[in-house]
Amino acid sequence: MTDSRPTPAFRRAPPPDNKPRPSGPPPALKATGPGVRVAASGAPTTRLNKRMAELGLCSRREADDWIDKGWVKVNGEVAPMGLQVKHSDRIEIDKKAQGQQATQVTILLNKPMGYVSGQAEDGHQPAVTLVTAQNRWPDDNARFFFHPSQLRGLAPAGRLDIDSIGLLVLTQDGRVARQLIGEDSQMDKEYLVRVSLGETVTNVQAAFPAEQLARLRHGLALDGQPLKPAQVEWQNPEQLRFVLTEGKKRQIRRMCEQVGLKVVGLKRIRIGRVVLGHLPVGQWRYLAPHERF
Repeated sequence: MTDSRPTPAFRRAPPPDNKPRPSGPPPALKATGPGVRVAASGAPTTRLNKRMAELGLCSRREADDWIDKGWVKVNGEVAPMGLQVKHSDRIEIDKKAQGQQATQVTILLNKPMGYVSGQAEDGHQPAVTLVTAQNRWPDDNARFFFHPSQLRGLAPAGRLDIDSIGLLVLTQDGRVARQLIGEDSQMDKEYLVRVSLGETVTNVQAAFPAEQLARLRHGLALDGQPLKPAQVEWQNPEQLRFVLTEGKKRQIRRMCEQVGLKVVGLKRIRIGRVVLGHLPVGQWRYLAPHERF
């Protein structure tokens, strides 16, 4: 039986360079070791879904979905699942995929204490349960209408501890998720952290040794791995400002413990170029079309 469906329209991914593009199907592959493949010509190859994510077209999960639907061509041929490609291969995306992405939303939530970022656990509700029409910030001027379908596939792009508050990003868009929490992400995140030092709860800055502040900035390790350099400075005598480019579990609290500080309050106020601003606790707004992390 022949497929009577109309041939989809495709858009071409931006080429990575100006080298001539080979025509015809991809050349045969050969294995050179566990997880390593090269084309017969000797050029290294990458799994198609990973290459699409590297080009910023979508997430790997979205790529698999598009490939399964026949929305991806490589060198003019509809791509099968699991295809290995070279960086010089021409990747084209069906316009239907672009339309699907246009309907995806990203939501900024000011998470209160007592909510977990992801799946419900230990009787605590996930933050996504706060995304309702009633909880939308009245001052949100994004021209979107809330619909329950926007909750489908809406997932946190990063964690925020149950006892922390502030900016939490929930998104349907795999490109946003990869930008914020992908393995090569360098997105900086800013926090305000109230601390105490033993019995000292006021003017902690005066009692805290300068050399320990230097260790917070660089010199600590968690889980056997050295931490990346961080920006840490006093905002007032009881509050520190942290800017991190990584996000290990309970990282700031564990960093403070190593230098004798106890965190008594933690609030995330910025991710990249997007700030929490005046968004009230427990309310949410859409990421506006002009905003970029």
